[in-house]
Amino acid sequence: MELAYYSDYAVRLVNTEEPARGKDALTSVEAVRDLFTGNQEAARRATDADVTRFRSVRARLRAVFEAADGGDETLAVNLLNSLLLEFPVSPQISGHNFRDEDGRPLWHMHLADHPSNATAGYAAIAAMGLAFHLTEYGVDRLGLCEAAPCRNAYLDTSTNRSRRYCSDRCATRANVAAYRARKRLEAGRSGKTGLAAETTQRASASGER
Repeated sequence: MELAYYSDYAVRLVNTEEPARGKDALTSVEAVRDLFTGNQEAARRATDADVTRFRSVRARLRAVFEAADGGDETLAVNLLNSLLLEFPVSPQISGHNFRDEDGRPLWHMHLADHPSNATAGYAAIAAMGLAFHLTEYGVDRLGLCEAAPCRNAYLDTSTNRSRRYCSDRCATRANVAAYRARKRLEAGRSGKTGLAAETTQRASASGER
């Protein structure tokens, strides 16, 4: 469903923070405005007060991903429903920027918000987009990167539900770490085997004397 596109709003906001690394990119009104990619009118509504409000919504959206990643579907849905109730939107039919071969509008669904502030508008679209993605593809398609300490949010759109990392970079880093861990384990086992063999040889030599 096209409305699932809006779920990227949720991912963008959640990933402005890396809790395990102590990093937070959401520190100014400019950072808030940068989240409104392509929607300059909504971005201009942002003020300094929205920085704190955006952080609050971010924590609630991350909680949805954490519940989904932990296998608690009911909690994920309940948390998302609370956001939907607090930040409602109005679906509208739109035809802007899309034309068929005859120049007629290609009608599609669009989410129109009527917010009191920039945070309310962004939260409404992010929550609705995430809700459509969840119901269309399943709760298990909401994940957190397994490449510690990353834990960035991602939406799994793979055909076999196999995604585990937020990016190719994290996947490569995790694979390299796993390879090195296996090599250390193999080296440790080889060392123990060699030591055991040496001990056996010494014991045998002592018995012969």
